[in-house]
Amino acid sequence: MSCFCIKAMLLFCPLCSNALTVGQGELGLDFVCETCSFVHQIDQKITNRVYYKLKELDDVLGGKEAWENVDSTEAECPKCSHKRAYFMQIQTRSADEPMTTFYKCCNASCNNQWRE
Repeated sequence: MSCFCIKAMLLFCPLCSNALTVGQGELGLDFVCETCSFVHQIDQKITNRVYYKLKELDDVLGGKEAWENVDSTEAECPKCSHKRAYFMQIQTRSADEPMTTFYKCCNASCNNQWRE
């Protein structure tokens, strides 16, 4: 009896239904049951590749429109060392925590964003 079931990328023993592990056999790798004496020699490569679709993230700051009417201040961009940056403050934590300051580099070719 060399048939076994595949469930959720685990292989299960056809005799006792426990999960099989991979162990070193006489001729190479084997699927081995730790509970009973079932052994199945691995004779072919078993692979499965799944590419998940990534979730599109919403811009929590409001996108490009959020930066249209903001002030600028003296702040050095960590990416291009430009000396001015746009900024906005948003309460991201509880009310007893300080506001988070978000910056966007004033250099149009950089547009780096960071926070403090």
